[in-house]
Amino acid sequence: MLPYELLVSESVLRECGAGDPDAAKRRLAILNDVPLLIITEPALQLAESLVERGIVPSKAAEDALHIAVATVNGVDYLLTWNCRYIANPEMRRGIAEYLEQLGLFLPFTGRTSWRRKC
Repeated sequence: MLPYELLVSESVLRECGAGDPDAAKRRLAILNDVPLLIITEPALQLAESLVERGIVPSKAAEDALHIAVATVNGVDYLLTWNCRYIANPEMRRGIAEYLEQLGLFLPFTGRTSWRRKC
């Protein structure tokens, strides 16, 4: 057994369900038995705050939500292939500093190796 549990958020499921219907069906089938992280009011408020303060650009509001859901749920690692915002070291620095002020911990962000390089 692995020392970590794979989790998926509602927003990830929404993204996986978009696009080509056949591909979306296959993506969602893979995630069918993965435990779900619900988008809560605290996560929505945190994501909104990240955007309102200019820490995450408004065009990346969905990325702020991914970060917020992982943060409020105490997730240790946030896997992504989004290098523009979520895995961007400069952005992570600002996000981590803000979360620290709130007494929160930014999950370690790892880039999935099977996707494109950052």
